Amino acid sequence: MNLAAATNENLANTSNVLIYSSMAVYTLAFFAHIAEWVFGSRSKVGRTAAALTGTEEAAAGAPVKVQVARKGGGTAVLDRPKIITRSAAGTRDVPDGPGAAGGTFKGDLYGRVAISMTVLAFVVQAGGVLARALSVQRAPWGNMYEFSITFSTVAVGAYLTLLALKKNVRWMGLLLVTTVLLDLGIATTWLYTDSAQLVPALHSYWLWIHVSTAILCGAVFYIGAVATLLYLFRDSYESKLANGGQPGSFAQSVLSRLPAAASLDKFSYRINAAVFPLWTFTIIAGAIWAGDAWGRYWGWDPKEVWSFITWVAYACYLHARATAGWKGRKAAYLALIAFGCWLFNYYGVNIFVTGKHSYAGV
Repeated sequence: MNLAAATNENLANTSNVLIYSSMAVYTLAFFAHIAEWVFGSRSKVGRTAAALTGTEEAAAGAPVKVQVARKGGGTAVLDRPKIITRSAAGTRDVPDGPGAAGGTFKGDLYGRVAISMTVLAFVVQAGGVLARALSVQRAPWGNMYEFSITFSTVAVGAYLTLLALKKNVRWMGLLLVTTVLLDLGIATTWLYTDSAQLVPALHSYWLWIHVSTAILCGAVFYIGAVATLLYLFRDSYESKLANGGQPGSFAQSVLSRLPAAASLDKFSYRINAAVFPLWTFTIIAGAIWAGDAWGRYWGWDPKEVWSFITWVAYACYLHARATAGWKGRKAAYLALIAFGCWLFNYYGVNIFVTGKHSYAGV
């Protein structure tokens, strides 16, 4: 074995160690997020901040001062979130929930620990992806294993970027970390592929352009799908309260701390709308690459077909949002169907369907 081969093998082993190490740190972040939600459930603020009725001051949109006991004695004054109003006419005016921590000192402390662990895990995982790239001296997404570890890295990076921009997304932390652990578990258990060079068709600068944008789109679509799913639960919770019903203990403890349904709906729409043009570019870039590699821009390959189906599904969702009769839950169902198409395009087509995109292996 020559020196270059030995170096590449060492880098590949380093990549594996870093990926497993990141999984260990993500696990710590997972338990910290669990603690955040558990301690937040003990907060009276967490049970009442998202009520559909409130004081005149809250109805006017002004923040309400709430005293919360601090660890070691004393109190802290927190602002109850302002009312968020849906854009659609005739909908409810509901305040955002107080978040997973529920306004408690311990809940907030564990939430900050979880974010810190997530940042550390992200850095370690990104190092693993970089080491994988150096070991093969190419873009680190030539097969499903490499795509998966890069995808979850980008998803966490997008989440941390939103946090850095002061967006109210910490409520997503537990679901995100859980999904990343699941993704990495599948990647390392069933999808792992040894470092290897690509087939000639993939030796192109379009690999960096087309696949990188596909990964970024998938990561952002995932964040939008999480917000959409939680919107459906929160909307049902608000509807039950508005109709005089009594939600169960789970809804009172968990759903009451989420942002208002209007906020989740607006967030998911903005996320999906922002990344849709990039997904359009991804399909166009893939067609141009296919023309260079295979001499045709479109050949009805399963991957091409499902990429287009995903594009149509998201286009229908965005169109539905612009149509008065399809706002709210109907549009949300379309968004989840569209993301389901993206997932099938990745897992289903790659594993169960044979086509020109099958050369990457698993």
